[in-house]
Amino acid sequence: QVRLQESGPGLVKPSQTLSLTCTVSGGSITTEKLYWSWIRQPPGKGLEWIGYIGFAGGTYYSPSLKSRASISRETSKNQYTLQLSSVTPEDTAVYYCARAGAPTSDNYYLPRMDYWGKGTLVTVSS
Repeated sequence: QVRLQESGPGLVKPSQTLSLTCTVSGGSITTEKLYWSWIRQPPGKGLEWIGYIGFAGGTYYSPSLKSRASISRETSKNQYTLQLSSVTPEDTAVYYCARAGAPTSDNYYLPRMDYWGKGTLVTVSS
């Protein structure tokens, strides 16, 4: 059974960098044809795809967040990480990590996600 678990600070101050880690168990993040995404949902709004890191380490980001988002991985720990710089209160959201068996380049492809973490709330506030 594949499991994904998000971890990181629940409170970040404006202008700082948000950093979250997804720990994957039950499968390897280097398994071919798997893509590992970050997705968020602000309070009262819909899901927003942020970006992914693929099985070979390549990354792809939402154009709206590309300038501030960075996804990396630590294969020895079977983890991948999101960093989002220069955060504002508008970045307050529940952040999810999720897996897909094909590239997912925007919200349209969210149904491709077959495993999700439970999500973690990150609040941006001074």
